[in-house]
Amino acid sequence: MWERVFRQQYFFSIIFLFIFLSACHQIDSMIAESEPAYLTNENLDTAVFAGGCFWCTESDFDKMEGVVSTISGYIGGAVANPTYEQVVAGKTGHVEAVKVYFDKTKTSYSTLLNAFWFTIDPLTPNRQFCDSGSQYRSAIFYRNSEQKEQAEISKKTIDLSGRFSKPIVTEILPVTEFYRAEEYHQDYYLKNPLRYKYYRNNCGRDKRLEELWGTKH
Repeated sequence: MWERVFRQQYFFSIIFLFIFLSACHQIDSMIAESEPAYLTNENLDTAVFAGGCFWCTESDFDKMEGVVSTISGYIGGAVANPTYEQVVAGKTGHVEAVKVYFDKTKTSYSTLLNAFWFTIDPLTPNRQFCDSGSQYRSAIFYRNSEQKEQAEISKKTIDLSGRFSKPIVTEILPVTEFYRAEEYHQDYYLKNPLRYKYYRNNCGRDKRLEELWGTKH
């Protein structure tokens, strides 16, 4: 009898150990995926921009020289680990944003800033194109004093250029916890090209950008 009990205990111990090791492996994988391994490269830096739907913002920055990778996510809210459903409901305080990893030997933060303006409508508060709500407001999230200064200068330059009669409402805010969005949102424009094009066209994004900035941009 005791031998049978021992065998049962041994069997359950093996099963428990297997489950525990599998869980640890999954956690390690999640941690590894949260930040690219190349982040430790001294030539790399990050920038965070909110320009409405992160599918589109990600697509725009991926096309830029010197951009190594982009991650769609949520930032600026008060709820830990928010879901997409929570964010789009507008009750967490988060905004859809994109973290941009860039090679400082091939591009610069100021270059990314200049490009960012031409991908957004900086005149409309709590809205970008067909998407409305504070979760779609435009914003620049700075990670240090240098980025803050450059962002403020960039915004002031646009504001004083005389291009617009309305003030620039794009916010300049400090970086807070950035939460990676669900996997199906990452590289959405590549995974679902037809749906992405349909959404972007019907949202009137490029038409509005042309009205604001002209065709050359």
